[in-house]
Amino acid sequence: MAQRKRPTTQSAITLTHPNAAGIDIGSASHFVAVPPDRDDEPVREFASFTADLNRLVDWLDACSVDTVAMESTGVYWIPLYELLESRGFSVLLVNARHVKNVSGRKSDVLDCQWLQQLMSFGLLHGAFRPAEQVCVLRCLNRQRMMLLRSQGRLVQHMQKALTQMNIQLANVISDVVGQTGQRILRAILAGERDGMALAKLKSARIHASEDEIAKSLQGSWRPEHLFALKQALDAFDFCATQLAECDAQIQAQLQALHVRDDAPAAGSKRARGRARNAPKFDLRTQLFQMCGVDLTRIDGIDVTTALVVASEVGADMGKFPSDKHFASWLGLCPGTRITGGKVMSGKTKRCANRAAQALRLAAASLRSSQSALGAYYRRMCARMDKPKAVTAAAHKLARLIYAMLTHGQEYTDLGQEYFEERYRQRVLHNLATKAKVMGMQLVPCGSAV
Repeated sequence: MAQRKRPTTQSAITLTHPNAAGIDIGSASHFVAVPPDRDDEPVREFASFTADLNRLVDWLDACSVDTVAMESTGVYWIPLYELLESRGFSVLLVNARHVKNVSGRKSDVLDCQWLQQLMSFGLLHGAFRPAEQVCVLRCLNRQRMMLLRSQGRLVQHMQKALTQMNIQLANVISDVVGQTGQRILRAILAGERDGMALAKLKSARIHASEDEIAKSLQGSWRPEHLFALKQALDAFDFCATQLAECDAQIQAQLQALHVRDDAPAAGSKRARGRARNAPKFDLRTQLFQMCGVDLTRIDGIDVTTALVVASEVGADMGKFPSDKHFASWLGLCPGTRITGGKVMSGKTKRCANRAAQALRLAAASLRSSQSALGAYYRRMCARMDKPKAVTAAAHKLARLIYAMLTHGQEYTDLGQEYFEERYRQRVLHNLATKAKVMGMQLVPCGSAV
């Protein structure tokens, strides 16, 4: 009787990167490990000064290293990463959660050796990092977002100073740093105390009457609070100047990333108020010329959201094999914790991704949209709690963006009625299938529409 051959599998762990090195990143020094046969001292420590970084790279070159793995520790990895990349090394920035060593073995020397071993056997995957020009745009946009957050804190300081003087301006106008609020605040700091004179500075769009505004401007006018208000307003103006300079840099960088010179089709974007914190230049046209498609045609995505996505990811989706990989990188896809065939949890992983945060805000704005995406979001809200519905809608937005950037096709909204009809057809099909399994037949009622 012939013996049955059992299927054999080859070992999954093979030496795939024999010339790999591992670097443990620190703020003051870096520990570097190379294969043991390359140097009498295979683990060395280098300071974080530029001259020492150059010595580190020269030593790796002398050891015939071509691949380097390092952890993403704060921002300390950036200078070394850029230097290694400019010298022709293949650099992988790995997630620290994926390279944990054996419990109880924690030191800088052991960490860099562990990274070198894992990289040698091909067990590490590098994090996504966009192209160099996109990194410049990303840095500029993050600087712009930081300035906007600073302005928000300064507005809070203004409101605090006004409240301490019992100036209830925020209760009669919605924005104390809008056109009317700016006029009134600057007049107050110029010495004006007459409520009626200040109320006459309101614009025609303010619903409150002059008497209501004048009544809200009766306060104590204490000098220490006026001083705090003046400093907060001066700092707000300084941030506005810096924002204008940052917007000029962003515009220049977007022009350097142009892939086409035409403009988006006129009338393709539905009439909508300009985002308050959007740059003053024609950002929609600049993004269209960079990406090749108009991302703002997707409902819920305005120019500021499109700018965040374009600056964080870029227009090239080649690093993501599919839209599922893209959604996973954003942290918007369901989790897959399965044990014994039982799904333990489908919760999305925690991820501080700026593009994902922008897409979640865009998804939340779909609550009143009369579009297919708006109908989808409301349907999700009916099935689950609101945070999960926001994540589901953001996931759909991410897949639409991936399809547009990959195939270069414009998005066309099919409308709320189309989505509702498709949902109705799916429900009817499922009911008919269940009825057939139970030996019954689904018969429509004559009064049904």
